[in-house]
Amino acid sequence: MITIVLMLSLISLFISVFLISMSATVVASNRMSVKSSLKKLDVYGDISAVEDELSEPFLNRVIMPFMKTCTGVGKRLTPAGFLENIRHRLVLAGMSRDFDTDRFLSYKGFCLLGSAGLAVVFITFAGRSAAQVLLGVLFVGLCFFLPDIWLSREVAARQKGIKLALPDTLDLLTISVEAGLGFDAALHKVVRNTTGPLSEEFYRLLQEVQLGTSRGEAFRNLGERTEVDELGSFILAMLQAEVFGISIGKVLRVQAKELRIKRRQQAEEMAQKAPVKIVFPLVVCIFP
Repeated sequence: MITIVLMLSLISLFISVFLISMSATVVASNRMSVKSSLKKLDVYGDISAVEDELSEPFLNRVIMPFMKTCTGVGKRLTPAGFLENIRHRLVLAGMSRDFDTDRFLSYKGFCLLGSAGLAVVFITFAGRSAAQVLLGVLFVGLCFFLPDIWLSREVAARQKGIKLALPDTLDLLTISVEAGLGFDAALHKVVRNTTGPLSEEFYRLLQEVQLGTSRGEAFRNLGERTEVDELGSFILAMLQAEVFGISIGKVLRVQAKELRIKRRQQAEEMAQKAPVKIVFPLVVCIFP
């Protein structure tokens, strides 16, 4: 019992340190580097290398080099084929602009090194039996994949947000087009009046079109950045409408109707699954 409590305490401590380090590196690194550069511009005379290094804040002297070491560890333990997968998942999570692959790998390396240290402490104090060693190894492996689990949850949450917002967004888009607005103007109206990941993606689509990308290519890029089936069907319909000259208003009306039917079917399916999911807690928690 004491071993389990100690292990849970170590896990909680590690997760807390991990989250704090993420916040510190993201928020404070740019601020500290700018302040340090401005400070150096105001200093006159010769400064030794030691004094120059000691003048740096603790974040730049210790934390950032440690995170670079963690990045190297993460790169060595991550197969080359998975780097592109990580980069693609960052795009799906909407983090490609602020969260690059190296930063993600640094968190994986930090999780590995930090969990290994905690596992050594745990094995030392809890006993060096085979069971304790196995538990420590499993803990290290779980913590190494902790950033992947977090990223997968972010991707799923963003895709779910896009899926939920799509029917109402298409309704607003349909009304705007049928009221006489062009498709781009209607899309601008939707972006101004809605929030969330779908609105952000439509805004990026409009930016690509304004920069000279064809509408078809911009729609294909949108599909690659989201990988949502319902949005993919809408994109395919819009591409076909552009190729064959079909009225966009009719396409939008049909797509909105199909999405509403599909959403109702999904709600009915979830309602039918609810009694089955209730059986287990009913038998275990209520009947006894």
